[in-house]
Amino acid sequence: MTGLARSLALLAVLAAPAAALAGPTSTALAGPTSTALAGPWVDLETGGVWSGYNDVRIPGDTGTRFSLHDDLTTSGAPYARVRAGVDLGRHQVWALYAPLRLEAQGVAPVDIDFFGTTFAAGTPLRGRYRFDSYRLGWRYRVVQGERLTVALGVTAKIRDAAITVCAAECTVRSNTGFVPLASFMVHWRFAGPFGLLLDGDALAGGPGRAEDVTLALTWEAAENLTARIGYRVVEGGADTASVYNFALLNYAAAGLTARF
Repeated sequence: MTGLARSLALLAVLAAPAAALAGPTSTALAGPTSTALAGPWVDLETGGVWSGYNDVRIPGDTGTRFSLHDDLTTSGAPYARVRAGVDLGRHQVWALYAPLRLEAQGVAPVDIDFFGTTFAAGTPLRGRYRFDSYRLGWRYRVVQGERLTVALGVTAKIRDAAITVCAAECTVRSNTGFVPLASFMVHWRFAGPFGLLLDGDALAGGPGRAEDVTLALTWEAAENLTARIGYRVVEGGADTASVYNFALLNYAAAGLTARF
């Protein structure tokens, strides 16, 4: 069984008990609630992002392992991401664009061999971590009630990433690749217009892993407008002969979803 299949099976098992808590199902949902589950929508999210760790060794089998977070100092930065999609009953299809840029600076603690370039110990360095994510996802609401919604699905992710280390000149290691992910969403509307949202894409297996998960408090500000504030974590990386990189990113996030 593949990593993606194992992840989807686990999510399905975890979702099953939630059906008892959902209240009336979609067959009893009429009026505004049913209307809200059909049509296009746009979601905008912004806030600040900070590095938790960012360990690098390039090439993965012969380079020098160093940290953009510990050996250099990575500054926090603002960020924004946009997701647009359409709801068709219990089905949801969406696309996401999530760019990321983080800058680092410091002094090489030891001789660092990075992608064929050696930076001598004591050399002032500047670094840049770029990780742009493009995703196309599908989810199906396995539970659709007045108080609880649970959706499971799959996401196709294209990552466009690069790590740059500069002294007098810059050395850049870029990478573009495809990653399949399991996708999930749990939204518990616990009190009137307020709810708790757990939303993410994740997969672990083979030489790497990837997780992008948010936990947020939601507020139905208007019939077709939902606001949220919360925490997002992005973690993952790969350990191969050509590249070793694992990073943890912490986000303070605020977002708005508008339905049309």
